[in-house]
Amino acid sequence: MSCFIIVRGPLGCGKSTIAVALAHKIHGHVFSIDDILEKHGLVHEKEAGYISQQSFFRANEIAARTAEKTLKNRTPIIFDGNFYWRSQIENLEQQLPFPLFIFTLNAPLKTCIERDKNRKKTHGEMATKVVYQKSTEFDAGILIDATQPVEKCIEEMLLHLPPFQN
Repeated sequence: MSCFIIVRGPLGCGKSTIAVALAHKIHGHVFSIDDILEKHGLVHEKEAGYISQQSFFRANEIAARTAEKTLKNRTPIIFDGNFYWRSQIENLEQQLPFPLFIFTLNAPLKTCIERDKNRKKTHGEMATKVVYQKSTEFDAGILIDATQPVEKCIEEMLLHLPPFQN
């Protein structure tokens, strides 16, 4: 079955680590929304102090073009990003006529700050706090406790996903 999955949550909660591990487990492909925003210079337009919804819509459009081809080949896609605008999720869902599964990763702010400090490219405590505040304004899909080991997160996600052929 072909479907796309959104792994969302605050900066430092483990989205990328979990998205990559999930992709490996289900033989899927990961699209990093942050990488698309950076590569295409979409991080500068602001709205209420955050990257604008329009920038995310453009990132979705760029990702969806390639993702649709991959999905048609029956390869699941995992989108890794904060998805702190609900409209970004709705926009991506409109662009891809495939089943969608959403997982929101939860971790305390303190955990996110510590994880950010331990990565190669840190964003800083202030950025972590700001993104945390915005990305936790709403929940979407299935909530996953991102303080548990990665493999436990993956196991929990697989309970909510269709079976994938290996």
